Amino acid sequence: MCRGTPAGGAPLTAHCCFVPQKQIVYNKLLPYANKLDRESNDILAQIKGNLGRAVQLRELWPGVLLWTRKLSTYLRLYGRKFSKEDHVLFIKLLYELVTIPKLDISIMQSFARLLINLLKKKELLSRDDLELPWRPLYDLYESILYSKTEHLGLNWFPNSVENVLKTLVKSCRLYFPESATQEMLDEWRPLLCPFDVTMQKAIGYFELFLPTIMPPEQHHKGFKLWFDEMMDLWVSVQNLPAWEGNLVNIFARLANDNIGYVNWDPYIPKIFTRILRSFNLPVGTSQMVIPRYLTNSYEIGHVVLWISSMLGGPQNQVQKQLNGLFSSIASFYHPSNNGRWLMKLMKLLQRLPASVVRRLHRERYKKPCWITPVPASHRLTDQDVTDFVESMKQPVLMAMFSKTGSMDAAQALQNLALMRPELVIPPVLEKTYPAMETLTEPHQLTATLSCMIGMARSLLSGGRHYPEGPAHVLPLLMRALPGVDPNDFSKCMITFQFIATFTTLVPLVDCSSALHEKNDLSEMERELCSASAEFEDFVLQFMDRCFALIDSSTLEQTREETETEKMTHLESLVELGLSSTFSTILTQCSMEIFKVALEKVFNFATTNIFETRVAGRMVADMCRAAAKCHPAESHRLFVPHCCNAITHLTANEDVSNEEELDKELLWNLQLLSEVTRVDGEKLLPYRTQLVQTLQLTLRLRCKQGYTLACNLLHHILRSTALTYPTDYCSVPGGFNRPLQEYLPIKDWGRPGDLWNLEIQWHVPSVEETAFVFYVLDLLLQPELQRLQKYAQGEQEMSRDDVLQSLCIVQHCLLGAGSMLPPLDGPTVTSLVPSMVSLEETKLYIGVDYDESRENYREAICKVMRQLLHYILEHSEDDTKSLFAIIKIISDLMHFRGSHKHEFDSRWKSFTLVKKSMENRLHGKKRHIRALLIDRVLLQHEMRKLLVEGCEYKTAHQDLLRDLLRLSTSTYSQVRSKAQNVLFTALGTYSFCCRDITPRVLELLEPTRTDVTQQQFKGALYCLLGNHCGVCLANLHDWDCIAQTWPAIVRSGLSSAMSLEKPSIVRLFDDLADKVHRQYETIGIDFTVPESAVLLAQRITDSSQPTPHIGTPTEQELEQGLALQQDKNQEAVQPWKFEHIAIGFLSLLLRDDYPLPAPAVLFFVQSLNHDALVVRKMAIAAMAGILKQLKRERKKIPVSPCDISGVTEPEGLVAGDRPGNDWLQYHGDSLPSTQQDWDHFCFIEKTHWGYYCWPKKLVVYAPAAEQPKDLSAENMNERERIICDHFTDPMFIKQLIEFLSLEDRKGKDKFNPRRFCLFKGLFRNYSDAFLPVLKPHMEQLANDSHESTQRCVAEIIAGLVRGSKHWSFSKVEALWKFLIPLMRTALSNITVETYADWGTCCILCFTSWEILKPFRLGCIFDILIFERLIISFYLCSHLYVLQGGLAQQEWRVPELLHRLLSYLEPKLTQVYKNVRERIGSVLTYIFMIDVNLPYTLPTKSPHIAEFTERILSQLKPLIEGDEEIQNHVVEENGVGEQDERTQAIKLLKTVLKWLMASAGRSFSTPVPQQLQLLPLLFKIAPVENDDSYDELKRDAKTCLSLMSQGLLYPEQIPMVLKVLHEIAGSSSWHARFSVLTYLQTMVFYNLFTILSNEQAVQDVRALVIRLLEDEQLEVREMAATTLSGFLQCNFLAMDASMQTHFEALCKTRLPKKRKRGSVVDTIPSVGMIMLKSHAVYTGHITTNTIAFCLPLVLFALRMTVKKTLSNFRRTHHDNWLEHKQQFTDDQLVVLTDLLVSPCYYA
Repeated sequence: MCRGTPAGGAPLTAHCCFVPQKQIVYNKLLPYANKLDRESNDILAQIKGNLGRAVQLRELWPGVLLWTRKLSTYLRLYGRKFSKEDHVLFIKLLYELVTIPKLDISIMQSFARLLINLLKKKELLSRDDLELPWRPLYDLYESILYSKTEHLGLNWFPNSVENVLKTLVKSCRLYFPESATQEMLDEWRPLLCPFDVTMQKAIGYFELFLPTIMPPEQHHKGFKLWFDEMMDLWVSVQNLPAWEGNLVNIFARLANDNIGYVNWDPYIPKIFTRILRSFNLPVGTSQMVIPRYLTNSYEIGHVVLWISSMLGGPQNQVQKQLNGLFSSIASFYHPSNNGRWLMKLMKLLQRLPASVVRRLHRERYKKPCWITPVPASHRLTDQDVTDFVESMKQPVLMAMFSKTGSMDAAQALQNLALMRPELVIPPVLEKTYPAMETLTEPHQLTATLSCMIGMARSLLSGGRHYPEGPAHVLPLLMRALPGVDPNDFSKCMITFQFIATFTTLVPLVDCSSALHEKNDLSEMERELCSASAEFEDFVLQFMDRCFALIDSSTLEQTREETETEKMTHLESLVELGLSSTFSTILTQCSMEIFKVALEKVFNFATTNIFETRVAGRMVADMCRAAAKCHPAESHRLFVPHCCNAITHLTANEDVSNEEELDKELLWNLQLLSEVTRVDGEKLLPYRTQLVQTLQLTLRLRCKQGYTLACNLLHHILRSTALTYPTDYCSVPGGFNRPLQEYLPIKDWGRPGDLWNLEIQWHVPSVEETAFVFYVLDLLLQPELQRLQKYAQGEQEMSRDDVLQSLCIVQHCLLGAGSMLPPLDGPTVTSLVPSMVSLEETKLYIGVDYDESRENYREAICKVMRQLLHYILEHSEDDTKSLFAIIKIISDLMHFRGSHKHEFDSRWKSFTLVKKSMENRLHGKKRHIRALLIDRVLLQHEMRKLLVEGCEYKTAHQDLLRDLLRLSTSTYSQVRSKAQNVLFTALGTYSFCCRDITPRVLELLEPTRTDVTQQQFKGALYCLLGNHCGVCLANLHDWDCIAQTWPAIVRSGLSSAMSLEKPSIVRLFDDLADKVHRQYETIGIDFTVPESAVLLAQRITDSSQPTPHIGTPTEQELEQGLALQQDKNQEAVQPWKFEHIAIGFLSLLLRDDYPLPAPAVLFFVQSLNHDALVVRKMAIAAMAGILKQLKRERKKIPVSPCDISGVTEPEGLVAGDRPGNDWLQYHGDSLPSTQQDWDHFCFIEKTHWGYYCWPKKLVVYAPAAEQPKDLSAENMNERERIICDHFTDPMFIKQLIEFLSLEDRKGKDKFNPRRFCLFKGLFRNYSDAFLPVLKPHMEQLANDSHESTQRCVAEIIAGLVRGSKHWSFSKVEALWKFLIPLMRTALSNITVETYADWGTCCILCFTSWEILKPFRLGCIFDILIFERLIISFYLCSHLYVLQGGLAQQEWRVPELLHRLLSYLEPKLTQVYKNVRERIGSVLTYIFMIDVNLPYTLPTKSPHIAEFTERILSQLKPLIEGDEEIQNHVVEENGVGEQDERTQAIKLLKTVLKWLMASAGRSFSTPVPQQLQLLPLLFKIAPVENDDSYDELKRDAKTCLSLMSQGLLYPEQIPMVLKVLHEIAGSSSWHARFSVLTYLQTMVFYNLFTILSNEQAVQDVRALVIRLLEDEQLEVREMAATTLSGFLQCNFLAMDASMQTHFEALCKTRLPKKRKRGSVVDTIPSVGMIMLKSHAVYTGHITTNTIAFCLPLVLFALRMTVKKTLSNFRRTHHDNWLEHKQQFTDDQLVVLTDLLVSPCYYA
C-alpha cells in the first residue's frame, strides 16, 4: 500500500491508498462493497477541497457549515476512513473554528459536535500526534456559561449548549500540553475561597479541565501538583458543600486513568465512610435528614468508577471495605424495604459489576495502544474477581424481587455471570425452577426470567468454570412453555423474550443419533445429544400454546359488537412477540423439525377461517415466518392453495361488486399477502398465478378486499425489488449437514464471526427487475391513465374509484420505490449567495437505474399534481383522496426503499437487543450472528436515508408549493397532514425555506382581502412548525427573520385575523412562546482567524489552486426597525400584537451591536405603556440597552505585596494573614478626604487574596484617568433619548406610579430587572436623575405598603450599586440623603417586605467598593443600634444585616466581633422568632472559623471562646440533677430572673444555633459540641411525641443532627469517652439516648471507626454494659443496637461474646425493691441473643438459631415466641431453605411455638 496522500495532495482516487484510521467494518459486508472505496475517496477529496476553500474564503455560512456537516455524514457512513495526517488537520481546523470569539452559537455547536466525534476514539491519536491549547476552550466556556450579559437579555443561548461544551472539554483535555496543569492551578487557585460561590466554580473547572491521562514520567507535571492539596481539602470538609461532589468526580477519574500510580490506602476508610453517608440511608427511628445531604450527594456513576479503579493491588484493602459496605447495606435490598434511597442502591448494584467488567476488559482483552497500561502489580487477579463476585452475590439475589423491578439486578447478574458464571448462575437457577412451578406469584417468574435472559450467553457457553451450564437449557425451555398465557400479558411477553433469547443461541437439531455414530464425545456432550431429542417436542408444544393464545384473541372472543375492530396496543405487542419468537425458532430448526412445524401451521391456517384484524394477523405472521425460513418448501403448500381458493371464490361475476366479502376470501388474501414477503427469487416460479390473482382482486368493490390485494401487490414488488439478507441462522450455512461432519451441539451459544459472516444477500436479478416493470406496466399504467383523464375532466369517476386507484398507485410506489430514480430536473438557484460549491453528495445504494424504462416516479408526480389541482378546484371536501395524495407526494420525495421512522425504531431495537446480549468482557464485536447481519442491513438502509443537503430542484419546488396550498386549505385534518409532510421536506432540501417563507407570509399581508380564516390559520401553523421539524418563524437566518417577524406583527391588521377565535389567539401565543424559547442570538461577526485560514490551506489540495475570491461581505444589519414602523399604525393595532412586537424586538438586543436610536425611543416610551406585559418587557430591555451604552473603565495592574508591604510566604498559606490584612475592614483607617479616597485601593471581588493571589491583579485606575461623566455635549443620540425622558418630572412620576403598583398580591418579590434598570441609569448618567427622583423616594419610604416599600428598596439597591464610580463629593452627598431615608424606610418594615429589604442589603453589600468601607459602618449602625424593643423589628433588622454581612465573608472581622458582642446579651430572648434569627446569624458569624488545610486561624470570632462563655452561663443546668422543665413564660419580664431560668432561655437559643449550623458550616466544632452533649442527653425525650415542648424537641433534633456528623479519626475517642461518661448517668433517658446516638454515629462513620481497633472495643464494651442495665427499655434498646452492629458486620458474634451471654444466662438474681415497686432485674439475655440475630435483621444465619434454641427456649418462652414469629414473617420467601437447618425435634418445638392451637381438637 502506498501510504497517505502525496506531498502535493492530489485528489484521492480508488487507485491511491492510505492507511485509514478506523473504518466501519460493516461496509465490507455489503453486497456492493467493492464500489465503496472509490466512492469514499471521491467524497473525502470533495470535502477536503471544498472545506479548505470555504475557510480560505472566510465563508462560514453556508460554505464551512455545509461542508462540516458533510464531514459528519462521512463519519457516519465510513467511520474515520482517512489518514492520520488528515485526522489531525481536521481536528486542528475545527478547534480553531469552534474557538472563534463571538461565533454564532448554533454554528459553534455544530462544529463542536463534529469535533467531539472526531476525538471520540482516543486510541487513534496519541499526545505526540496532537496537542491542543486549553485556554481558548476555557475562554469559550467562560463567555457562555458565565456570560455577563445573558441575564440582561443581550445573549440568548440554547439549553443544550452547556452539555455540548462540557463534552467538548472532556474530549479535548487528553491533548492539553503538559504545562497545562500548572497553568490551570495558577488560574483557578485564587478562586478557592470556601465562603464564596467562586469555590464551586473553581472546583467545577478543575473537575472538567484537569488532564489525568499522562505518561508516568510526566506525573510530576500532572496530578502530583494538586493531588495532596485537593485530597486534604476533601478530607477536612465535614458538611457536604455543593462542590464536594465535584472533588469526588475528579478523584474517580484520576483513579480510573492511573490505576496503580496513586496510593489510595491511607484514605480508604474515609472514602468508604463518605460513600456510605452519601446514600442517605435511614438509621434508627427518628432521624432528621439535612436537605443539603440529599441535593449534594455523590453521583453513583463516579462512586462506582472510583471503587472499581481502586480494587486489586497487593493488599486489596478495598475489597475488605467493599465486603463491609455490602454487608452493612444488604438488608436495605430486601424486597420489603422501600424509600427514596432505594434507587441509589439499585444503581450501585447495577453499575458496579459493569464497571469491573470494563476494567477487566481493559486489562486483559483490549488492544494495547499509546495510553499507559495498568502495571502488572495492580491488575485484578482471578482471586480478586472471585472475591468481588462473592461480595456482590448476596445483595443482588435479594434485589431480584425489589419493588423497583428486576432490571437493575438482571444487568448486574449479566455482568457478574461474565466473570464468574459458576458462582452466580446456580443460585439464580435455584430460584427460577420453583418460580416456574408456582401459579400464585407471577412476579417471581417475571423477575427470574428477566435475570436468566441476561445470563443466557454465560449459561450456554459453559466453559471450564461452569461446564454443566448447557444442560439446563432444555429443562428451562420446556418449563417456560406454560408462560405463554393469554390471561397474563407481562408473563406472556417475558416468556416470548426468554424463549427467543435461548433459541437464538441454540441450534434446534436432534443430535441423539450421534450417540451411536460418534465415540469421541465427552460426558457432557453425550448428555446434550440425548437431551436434544426433545427439541421437536418443544417446538410442537410451543405451537400448540400459540394456537391456544390465538384462539382466545379472536375478535369475537375479545370485543363487544360496538367496539373498535383495530388491534389494541397490547394485542399488537403480543403479535410482535409471537411472530418474532416463532420466526427465531424456525430459523434455528433443522429441516426435519421445520417440515413437521410447517405441516402443522399449514393445517391450522387452512382448516380454519380467521377474521383479518387480530387473530388472522397473528396466524398470517406465523405462516410468513415459515415462508421466510424455507421459501421453496412453504410456497409449495401455501401459494397454490391460496390462489386456487381466491380464483374459485371470485369466479362469480357479482363478487367484484359486493360491499361485504366472504370471510374465506379475505382470509386467503391476507394469508397470501403475508407469505409473499420472502426472498423474491423464490416467488418467480409462481408469478403467473400471483399476477392473475392481483388482476382478479385489485378492482374488488369491497374496501377491505382491495386493501388486502394492494398489500399483496406491495409485498410482491418489495420482495423482488429490494436488497436484503435472506438468512439469519446462528451458524453460516445452516444445520442441514450430516452429523458425522458437523455436530450442532458444539455451536451452542457460539457468537457470530464478523470476518466470516457469509451473508446471503438478495440482490434483484435481471429477471426480477423485468418482472417488477412488467407488473408496473400492467397494473400501474392503466390507473395513471384513468386518473389523468379524470383530472382533465374527460372521464367521470366516483370518489371511491379515485381512492381505489390512488391506493394502487401508492402501493406500487411503496413496492418498487427503490428501483425508481429520484426526481430530477434543474436546480433552483439564487436562493443563497456562495462562493463554494453546494452540490449534494450522491451515494450508491445497490441499484443501477435503467434509463431506457419509463420513470414511473416522474409519471406519478405529473398525474398527482394534475389530480390535486382538479380536486382542490372541484371537490375540496374529498378529504380521503387528499390524504392519499399527501402520502404519495411524501413518498415521491423521500422514499427509496425504507422509511425514516421504521429505520429509527429498528436501530433502537437493535441497540436494546445488543445491550441485553453483548459480552462486554471480551468485546471485539462478539455478538450473535443474526445481530451482526441486522447491523449490516441497517448500514445499507442508513445509506438510503442519509441525505445531507439535498439540492432543491424545480420538481421539489412544485411539490412544496402544492403542499403549502394543502397546508392552508379548508379542512383542518388535510392541513395538519400536509403540514407534517411539508416540515419534513423543509428540513431535507438545502435553503428551500428561503423560497417558501415569502409565500407563507403573503397570506398574512394586511393588504390582501381574499385570504380566508382557514388560510390565515394554516399560514400561522406553517410558521410555527412541529415539535421536531423546522420552525419558519425562528429560522437561524437573518434574511428570513427580517421578513417573518415584521409580517407576524403586521398580521394583526389582516382582515382574516379575529381575536374572538380562541384558536387564533392560542396560535399567536404559541408562536411568540416558541420564538422566545428557541431563539438563539444569531452571529453577525463572521471573522475567521488567520490561523484557521493557514490550516485550511494545508487541507486544500495545492494541485487545485483555489482562487481567492475575496473576503466575506460584512452583513450590515439595521435590526428590528421594520417592527418599529408598525408602531405608527398603533391606532388600530390590538395590544396583543404590541406585546408580540416588543417581545420580538427585545430578542434582537445583543452585546456586540447597539440598538438603533428609534428602537431605544420605542422601549423608553414603552416603560409607561398601559399594558403590564409590555412594561415588564420594556424594563428588561432597558437594562440591556443601558449595558450596551456603558462606557469602558480603565484598569491598571497592582502588586499586592507593594500595598501590604509584606512578602508572601513560600508554599500555600490561606486565610487571614499579614499579606491580605489590607483587604479587611478597619474602622480606624477609612478615607475621609478626596485625596485619601483617590489613593485608597479597593478590591471588589471577595475571593481574591483569601487562598492565594492571582498572577495579575487589576484594579480601577484613579478617577483622573477615567472617562468623564456624561454631559449634553458628549452624549450620542441613544443616550440623549434616555436622558431627556428620565429628567422629565412627568415621565418619572408616571413611571414610579406604575412601579409601585401591585402585580400579583402576595406573590410579588424584589424584582432584579428593575434593580438592573436603576443600576444602569445611575452607572451611566451618574447623579443626573437624582434631583427628580428624590421626592418620590422620600414619599415611598414613608409609606408602609408592600408594593411601595419594594419599589424604594429596588431603587436604593440600584442607586448604591450604580454609584460605584462616583466622585467622593457625590458619594458623600448621596449618603447624607440615603442614611435618613433608610432609617425611615426600615422603621416601616413589614412581614411582607423584610425579604425584599434583605435582598436590597445583599445587593448593596455585594460590592465592596460601592460601600467604600466607611459606609459599611453606617448601615451597620442603622441596623443595630436603633432602640429595638419590638421582637419583629429586631428580627427583620438582623435578617437584613445578616444578608449584607454574609456578602463580605471573611473581610469584616471587626464588624463580626461588634455584632457578636451586641448579640451575646440578647441570647436569653424569650421570643421564638428572635431566637431562630439569632441562631441563624450566629451560624454566619462563626462560618469563617473553619478547619481547612493550609489555612491560618481567622481573626473573626472563634467558636471555642464563645462556647466557653456559654458553658459558664449554663452551669446551673449542667450541675443540677433535677429534670429541666421549660416553664419560661413567653414575655420579657421586667426585673431579673434567677440564673436557672436565664440558663434555660440561653440554652434554647444555643439549640437553635446548633440546628442552624448543622447544614451550613464547612466543619463541625466537635470538641465544643461534646461539652454540650451531656446537657442535651438529659433533656431529650425518649418517645416520639409531638406534644413535647420546643426545648425537648430541639434537643432531640440536635442530637439527631450531631449523631449524623462526619468525624475525623482523632475525634472518635473523644466522642466515645463522653458517651461512656453519660452511660453512667442516673437518668435512664440519657442512657437510652446514648444508644440511639451510638447507632447513628457508628453507621455514619462506619469505616473510620472500624479502622481504629480500640474504638470498636470501646463501642462493644459500652453496648454490652448497657445490655445489663436495670431499666428494661434500655436493655431492649441495647439489644436492638447490638443486633444492628452484628448485622452490618461492625461487631462479630465471636466465641467470647457467646461465652459471656451463656454465663449471664445461668445467673439468677434476686428481685429487689426500688421505690415501692418490684422490678425484675434478670437481663433478658435470651431475648437479646435472639433479637440481636433476628428481629432487626433482614437475613440471619439459621445455624445460630439452631445453636441457641436448646439453651434458652423454655426459660423465655414469650420473648422467644415473639422473636421467632418475627423471623418467620420476614423470611417467608426462603422458608424452605431455612427449614433444612433444623432437626426434626427442633421443628416440632418451633411448630408448637408458632402455630396457634386448634380449639376443636
